[in-house]
Amino acid sequence: MSRPRTLVVVCLLLATAACAGGGSSPPAASPSTSTPTTTSTSPSASTTTSTSPSTSTSTPTSTALGPAPTATVAAPSCPAVPARADPPPDRPRYELRIDVRLADGVVEGETMVRFTPDLPTDQLVFRLWPNGPRPSAAGARLDVGGVSVGGRRVDARVDEPTILVARPGAVLRAGQPVDIAVPWRLTLPGPVNDRISRNGDAVRLGSFFPILAWQPGHGWAVDPPTAGFAEASTVASADFTATVTVPPGFDVLATGTPDGAGRWTASAVPDFALSVGHFATASAVVDAPHPVQVTVGVHAGIGDPPETYVRRVSAALVDLSRRYGAYPWPAYSLAITPGLGGGIEYPMHVLQGPGTQARTTPHEVAHMWFYGLVTNNQGRDPWLDEGLATFAEARVENTLASFRARTIPAAGTGRAGEPMTFWESRPSIYYRSVYVQGAQALAALGDADLVDCVLRLYVARTAHRIGRPPDLVAAAQSVFPDAEATLARFGIRR
Repeated sequence: MSRPRTLVVVCLLLATAACAGGGSSPPAASPSTSTPTTTSTSPSASTTTSTSPSTSTSTPTSTALGPAPTATVAAPSCPAVPARADPPPDRPRYELRIDVRLADGVVEGETMVRFTPDLPTDQLVFRLWPNGPRPSAAGARLDVGGVSVGGRRVDARVDEPTILVARPGAVLRAGQPVDIAVPWRLTLPGPVNDRISRNGDAVRLGSFFPILAWQPGHGWAVDPPTAGFAEASTVASADFTATVTVPPGFDVLATGTPDGAGRWTASAVPDFALSVGHFATASAVVDAPHPVQVTVGVHAGIGDPPETYVRRVSAALVDLSRRYGAYPWPAYSLAITPGLGGGIEYPMHVLQGPGTQARTTPHEVAHMWFYGLVTNNQGRDPWLDEGLATFAEARVENTLASFRARTIPAAGTGRAGEPMTFWESRPSIYYRSVYVQGAQALAALGDADLVDCVLRLYVARTAHRIGRPPDLVAAAQSVFPDAEATLARFGIRR
């Protein structure tokens, strides 16, 4: 195990948003479209002038009308931002057992979860994302054993390669907790530019285990994955405890905080991911505004200094916490592993490739708010995390003007709000049409500090839940009265 090198970070006061208390290569994330089933520019002041003809008699006289009346529109301002919403108390509680067996090229494990539906349902649905088109084409495969509910084996079948359906034998009432266990075995692919990969001793594990597909208030997300893109879950907050076993001499970075004995815990996060390998590490404690342990590991053979990434992450955490509310967790880890272009976000843990110190790093930090804290259906609304994260990246980097100047491809112009089913056949224009155009749509609302206020409102109201376009539009309308019409020009609608 490599010896950590610890940095001391002094948090300087960064650019502050109006209501916050006083392009990298695109991340490779694009999950499935899901249809839930329980079974199943800035406003400018306007001036109006009225003119009336003078009247005349046999003795001509004139009447001075005086200045025309002016109708004014109140200038946009940041309203009071409420306290951030708490995580749902009945969120799922996962216990994961993860055994990385590199000699066999597999990861064996078990997903155990206590699940409390908020709607009645007679089935339990897990997503098996490694069986989607792109991971499976690279050689990944996730096999499951018998499913147990309340300690009893139940009927289960794989309806579609990424959908496991189990029947508990009775209708689960809303508010009725149930304990589920799913043993599984993941076959690792070779080196691949994706979230599940093995490149020598470096292993990336994202969206790799059976995970419940429940969307509170809507039901099960069961649409098939989109071809050609990696997948990630579309779920709300959950708690995770993971026990991870790796071969002797290997290091682990993961979602959550470690206990030093192979056990990781994370509260109110939508997913869990980890990286395994031989890491040179650096760390720091940053005030964001509570203490956050930042740890960066650079895999052996990659020349990037981990200290550079620690400084970039720490600065972004402080900046974005001032803009959009405090970073919600006690730790953030980043693994730099070979064979990956750009970055892939998971809550509290990010996967990045070599040479991504610049724009990729703050973009992925921004995803801790826009995907980690407020999740979304990334298949249906990819702009809702990627456009927002790109705007936030531009604010950290002071590059908003350059994003606004970018040309959007004709086939994507005015279509930023399209789902992944539209973009999967247009991968060459996806980044500019969704990431860049999404940031342009926000910038078109008006003053950038007030757009920061919009995003802070959106986070506060929707935290720990699945955000939807109406949530973002409503937050924008709270600041910019014509926000709905402005966003619609870019193809972003309720």
